[in-house]
Amino acid sequence: MNRRSLLVAPLILAAPSVWAAPVKKPVPKPKLIALDPGHGGRDPGALGYRGTQEKGVVISVARDLARELQAHGRYRVMLTRSSDTYVPLRERVARATDAKADLFLSIHADAHPDNDVRGASVYTLSEEASDREAAALAARENRDDSSVAPSSVVARTLVAMAQRGTVNDSCRFADTIVGTFGKSGILLLPRSHRKAGFAVLTSPDIPAALVELGFLSNPRDEKILTVRQHQMALARALRASIDSHLAPKSSPTRKA
Repeated sequence: MNRRSLLVAPLILAAPSVWAAPVKKPVPKPKLIALDPGHGGRDPGALGYRGTQEKGVVISVARDLARELQAHGRYRVMLTRSSDTYVPLRERVARATDAKADLFLSIHADAHPDNDVRGASVYTLSEEASDREAAALAARENRDDSSVAPSSVVARTLVAMAQRGTVNDSCRFADTIVGTFGKSGILLLPRSHRKAGFAVLTSPDIPAALVELGFLSNPRDEKILTVRQHQMALARALRASIDSHLAPKSSPTRKA
């Protein structure tokens, strides 16, 4: 081998590494969203001013929301009930936990002794209710289920949630729903984000919120909650809330 060959040889040996195939980054698995249409089966939920049953309204909105979420392949969706069946509250939590859901949204419609009260609201878990109305609502939602966790379980769950950061994530999710509803023109109750001991929100690992779409006891709310166009508008607003909540957080720009 002459002197020129010795100089060129190392370049020839090193060349293959330049053409090595780039390493492909793993594609992230779509997030799993657990949708929980309230009540069902023998439990109709709230009854409207003209007899509308809560269980039918909320499963209709949940199905619309499931379609919205699955439309572009960004999410996987599970429903804690997909038909008019009764599912105990603890079983709803267990189904979402066993499936390792990334987010839990329980969907309801309320009733109130005062027929003038109307508007949507969002709730997160708390050992102490934020106000008497939130406490009364949690008691109504929990009372028909013998499997409901006692307050000691709620307290233990909140400790576990705090350790995992789930409490703050749940509150941020609820605030996002309130903000999106407001921008979408959906009427909200005053103090739209409230807190109470809802048994269905007691998974320590899953950020969770309960949305009340309106009051079936109010004639105007009852009417619009049965209109398909409004149900789809609610589903779109909830999908936008989930999009916003789960959007990748941009890293702060470092100053030079």
